[in-house]
Amino acid sequence: MIIRAIPRVLSASLLAVFFATGTSSVCAQAKMKVDKPEFDDLKSPDLGGGGKKNFTGKDWLEVEVKFNVADVRPASKDGFVDQAEIRWYVAVENPGGEGFWLLEKQVTHVNIELGEDFYASVYLSPASVKRLSGRDRASKSIVWGVAGEITVAGTTESFNSQPSKKEWWKAGSLSRTDKVPLLNKDETPFKALWWDRYAEIKQDRR
Repeated sequence: MIIRAIPRVLSASLLAVFFATGTSSVCAQAKMKVDKPEFDDLKSPDLGGGGKKNFTGKDWLEVEVKFNVADVRPASKDGFVDQAEIRWYVAVENPGGEGFWLLEKQVTHVNIELGEDFYASVYLSPASVKRLSGRDRASKSIVWGVAGEITVAGTTESFNSQPSKKEWWKAGSLSRTDKVPLLNKDETPFKALWWDRYAEIKQDRR
């Protein structure tokens, strides 16, 4: 009896594992491609606005990443996914001493069309650039690393400008701060520019 009971227990265990695995396989999941992030400096755009106001554009620092959601399960009926969550991590030089500050930003993008290339971005304002570097001119040298995690339909893909240092943003030695905030594109004067290049940002309706 004991000898017979063992395979039954094992079979029950295997069935439990099978059904657990089967359940997870039909849960929402996505197939996507995420490129290496890039960063560059941009001048404040002259948006007109009328009037005679003196204006000299200063430098912003932009970080962007290209991504493409190729497929999603369960299948999308209209060829779109509702949203993509991006958690940004940017390590910048600590202007007050050694080491780096870790800046974080959560951005939700909506109306993501399957198979389309989209860009997502975050920015450091001219004031943040000057606080970090001591100069009005933006310099990519103040950024040590850029990384992030994109989550679509329960699937998370990461991107990292420092591939040799995996998940460096989780290191306890980095000092987290919001003294110099990361801004999403809609929080900058670039909001209305290059509209079709970037994934739409979910608006806070509060």
